Amino acid sequence: QVQLVESGGGVVQTGGSLRLSCTSSGYALDNHCMGWFRQAPGKEREGVARLDNVDGRSYADSVKGRFTISQDNAKNTLYLQMNSLKPEDIGMYYCAAVRTNLCSDDTLLRFGYWGQGTQVTVSS
Repeated sequence: QVQLVESGGGVVQTGGSLRLSCTSSGYALDNHCMGWFRQAPGKEREGVARLDNVDGRSYADSVKGRFTISQDNAKNTLYLQMNSLKPEDIGMYYCAAVRTNLCSDDTLLRFGYWGQGTQVTVSS
């Protein structure tokens, strides 16, 4: 079973940057579709960015041009570089993985392995 551990969250000022990491323990991620989600208090979990072996990278409209998803297969780690952070980016950020070459946010929500999350707070 894939175990994912997120890290890199914290408190930053508006306009600041953070890089989140999601590391798999013991499982290679190069044959997985992977994504980052976030959940703000009182709101549903939403997809932020997704990476698969067919469509490549995709992003929510709200983060396009500011966030970048990437993967280091040698380290079994998924990253989310977040720049120009805004207060509306506040939330718990989770990574998810499913063993398939192509997936949607719904696929990850329904069938993915999930980490425990890392909190991102942006002060205005």
